[in-house]
Amino acid sequence: MAVLDIRDVTKSFGALNAVERFNLTVRDGELVCLLGPSGSGKSTLLRMIGGFETPTSGSIAIDGEDVTRTPPERRPTGMVFQSHALWTHMNVFRNLAFGLKLRRLPREEIRRRVEAALDQVGLAGYGERMTHQLSGGQQQRVALARSLVLEPKILLLDEPFASLDQHLRERLREEVRELQQRLGITTLFVTHGQDEALALADRIVVMRDGRTEQIGPPDDVYRKPETPFVAGFIGSMNMIEGMVSSGAFRHPSIEVPMPVGDGPALLAVRPEALEIVPVSGGNIAQVHRVTDFGAHGIVDVDLADGLRLKAMVPDARAWHAGQSVAPIPRAFALYRDGRAVHRST
Repeated sequence: MAVLDIRDVTKSFGALNAVERFNLTVRDGELVCLLGPSGSGKSTLLRMIGGFETPTSGSIAIDGEDVTRTPPERRPTGMVFQSHALWTHMNVFRNLAFGLKLRRLPREEIRRRVEAALDQVGLAGYGERMTHQLSGGQQQRVALARSLVLEPKILLLDEPFASLDQHLRERLREEVRELQQRLGITTLFVTHGQDEALALADRIVVMRDGRTEQIGPPDDVYRKPETPFVAGFIGSMNMIEGMVSSGAFRHPSIEVPMPVGDGPALLAVRPEALEIVPVSGGNIAQVHRVTDFGAHGIVDVDLADGLRLKAMVPDARAWHAGQSVAPIPRAFALYRDGRAVHRST
């Protein structure tokens, strides 16, 4: 389909840099998720790719052609907004046909494309429905079809499922992934939902304050976070401050062998990598609460210094509040000066 190249793109609003010196190449047919908290610059970046914002500096190219200052209607991109942005006074068919009419395509070609696009998103036969007669999920499918009917080289999705309930959101993201793979269309998907990014993406770009924190496949971003921000933002993570001395990371309740130089450090441990074992006596740690999710349990553990950790256990019924335990990290990352200096997996 297409290759997207973003080079040193910055977008400033007065003294604020919403996006700062951003670089990314999206490969042909790849689905990349831009992931980050509100205000991280991900939607601003997507709008610049779509032509709805102009970069302060830098360049955007599609298949080698510079489109940095090309207006939206002349770019080979299709954008799906969070709000659907459907015309309520038009039926579904006319919503999809509008852009094609502006291109002065023949009537039969318009009909063929509209019907094909509706079929792609599972809405065959819905052309005569008014948009207000559709459910939220159906409206989002119409918005997706309206972009696909233009046969874009690049598909841009700006938190399209944010207003939907969880079950519908999960179903639609599976449908979008299957459709994207079937069409082979190069896609950028903006989200602040970690599960959504992990489920959809070939690669994830984690953004913070307009900058890139980490780019990589979902497995790497989850299991090998390069910074404390990524470690804390993706999934659940226990963050433990301590000191490395004499070959070990030391905390009042935890000691882990560590082949790095002495000094302050931050230990990051996923709940599924934190083992707890019952102990008798002592004041190492104490179970605060147990939550049973059926397939697994989450045990909140209070350390002697007041820090609370989470441990995932296979059977919640084996644990109870007030129980004395010892926490043992089985896999972890160690950070110093904001970067990972050692990992154990």
